[in-house]
Amino acid sequence: MPLWTVHHTPGTFTDEDKHRLATRIADHYEAAGLPRFYVMTLFHETRPEDFYVGGEPAPAGVRIAVDHIARRNPDEDSRRRTAQWIKGMLRPQLEQHPGLHWEFHVDETSRDLWMINGIVPPPEGSAAEKEWAEQNAPAPY
Repeated sequence: MPLWTVHHTPGTFTDEDKHRLATRIADHYEAAGLPRFYVMTLFHETRPEDFYVGGEPAPAGVRIAVDHIARRNPDEDSRRRTAQWIKGMLRPQLEQHPGLHWEFHVDETSRDLWMINGIVPPPEGSAAEKEWAEQNAPAPY
């Protein structure tokens, strides 16, 4: 599962911006072969007085944490491509805001610590995972 947690100060994203970004994120992972429902994007608006960078309040900021569980980047080159893809997707939206401080990071977590609706997801690339993708829902396998 990719989980994108987006912390942002007010005015950074409209509801339409959020929907468009969440859709683009899900589109990317679906194109990479993941069931679309694996992808979650959570937006958390944070007041500027609660958003600090370097110990100082940031009037405009975005901090994104991406958790990858369903897939892992096998080497440094693929990790760099992932970072470049994320940057390329975010940059057009975020650079519209002069003075905005923005950053992201990606964590890769073991699949052994993951369940959906109490079910361990099927192995990567398996027939069961393909069925989940077609149904866009988890099911016992």
